[in-house]
Amino acid sequence: MDKHSDQKRAVQYLYPPIDPYDQQILDVGQGHRIYVEQCGNPEGVPVVVLHGGPGGGCSPAMRRYFDPEYYRIILFDQRGCGRSRPHASVTNNTTWHLVEDIELIRNSLDIDAWIVFGGSWGATLALIYAEEHPSSVIQLVLRGVFLMMQSELDWFYGGGAGKFWPEVWERFEGLIPKDERDDLIAAYHRRLFSGDLALETRFARSWSSWENALASIYSTGTGGEPSGEYARAFARLENHYFTNFGFLQFDGQILARTERIKHIPGVIVQGRYDMICPPYSAYALAKAWPAGELKMVRNAGHALSEPGISAELVRSMDRISGKGPV
Repeated sequence: MDKHSDQKRAVQYLYPPIDPYDQQILDVGQGHRIYVEQCGNPEGVPVVVLHGGPGGGCSPAMRRYFDPEYYRIILFDQRGCGRSRPHASVTNNTTWHLVEDIELIRNSLDIDAWIVFGGSWGATLALIYAEEHPSSVIQLVLRGVFLMMQSELDWFYGGGAGKFWPEVWERFEGLIPKDERDDLIAAYHRRLFSGDLALETRFARSWSSWENALASIYSTGTGGEPSGEYARAFARLENHYFTNFGFLQFDGQILARTERIKHIPGVIVQGRYDMICPPYSAYALAKAWPAGELKMVRNAGHALSEPGISAELVRSMDRISGKGPV
């Protein structure tokens, strides 16, 4: 018997593929130009999708979590990744630049306020944005919560997750000399920003593969080999943000400022067996933000594409639209 026989493929829960009705490159200043697209109903309820990473970029599949007759769906590639330019650049690329980019997009599209939908780093950015601009947010829909705390970085890059995946962890840390393994983020940083393209790409693939391998609950320890171009942007941006602790003022800042979003309703969709962003962060957020309803998904990990995660996200968006059960 198929051990996953109770799981439908994630795509079965999604809306059909849809093409954008608008695509543009927006000059946000400081030398950056970002890709922005819109699809769905131009007169619908606006929802902006914040992708993960940092550096992950958006994909066509992300359009499919929303009823296109009800929602005006806005996707964009954050600075330095996807179709935004310059590619893999960390210059003038911080959390606060991204927060202001989101506001610039909202204003340029003449939107008063919108639903903010984000997963992993996208959930981090959504929370920070909402805490900075609460009047711009109608509702938050979050997945695989990451609160940009030192304890979360220690878990994933300090050996915690590696205790569950020792063979994958050995590959990840094995590229680094033993005398540098006390701080793998710093060790990888030196190589990702070495100025040697071949060396940067080699270590970018290793950095990206470590994360990809742990994304799904059904992982066998391999996440596929990412292209060099994608991996370099993903790894450099992610490492840059983590080296700088997300450019936050203090550890635990997001939780400490949830008072600013106490009036904003939301949904937190969390995989019970998420190896990248363990459920503790989602649970802590739900306790600090009572307006956020925690939906713990059994038999699910971190990936947006997991069937249980996809089903709950679509269900949540349908419920907001009035289409699904309350």
